[in-house]
Amino acid sequence: MPRILDYTGRDVTRTVTVASIVGGKHAGQPLTQVTAATADEAAAAEAAGIEMVVCMSDSVPAVREGSSRVFVTAAIDFSGAVSDDDLLGTAYKALNAGADAVITARRLKAVQRIADEDIPVMGHLGFVPKKSTLYGGVRAVGKTADEAARLWDQFRRLEDAGAFAVECELIPERVMREINSRTGLVTVSLGSGHHADVVFLFMSDICGESARLPRHARAYGDLASLNAKVRDARVAALKAYRADVLAGNYPGHAEIATIDDAEFDGFVEGL
Repeated sequence: MPRILDYTGRDVTRTVTVASIVGGKHAGQPLTQVTAATADEAAAAEAAGIEMVVCMSDSVPAVREGSSRVFVTAAIDFSGAVSDDDLLGTAYKALNAGADAVITARRLKAVQRIADEDIPVMGHLGFVPKKSTLYGGVRAVGKTADEAARLWDQFRRLEDAGAFAVECELIPERVMREINSRTGLVTVSLGSGHHADVVFLFMSDICGESARLPRHARAYGDLASLNAKVRDARVAALKAYRADVLAGNYPGHAEIATIDDAEFDGFVEGL
């Protein structure tokens, strides 16, 4: 496992580095990436051998609390940052909290502004959820020859702007294969097939927590049922507690503090 100095100079080890991710492009065996928002989720990802996680920039401290080893990419588009300088400031904050890279779906100038500071930045192409109205709804992007050609042009311009990687969401698999073989960007497939350098899926989908499973996702667990049992058990316990309070059964002798009779009598006499 490579040893690095993080952005604050701390001596740490990571599952992968930007250099190894870029150097492993076309290696034949993709890396895996999942979302994480809490220390528990980050710890689970590390324990499972997941190499990379992505989180909101504000969640970096919690994720780092759970794992000091996974490669963390911080999403900086959701922090209220508006200008290029705002985005850069958010990127610095994420790096100081322990992130290894940042991801943004903003304009190329914003990507270039961040990359010019030698901050590893990942772009986002294909279907970008917050821009879904521009596509007419939730759909794959690149399903016509013209649209696929425009998408390829976006990949080239993103690479020229200085990004080292790109999240590729809902791109037809054959289009993704052709683009991946021609771009120098590390490709991260979310619903774009397995012809990519990194395969990405939301942890909530993997673990079976999502209310609605997207078409591109696969559930490997059923945490929704377990969570429902936990909720039911919590409500049952709270009801039982309240019932005992109303019936005078709680607190009982075992749950209260006592005082020696002589000490108590002395207290009462002194009132």
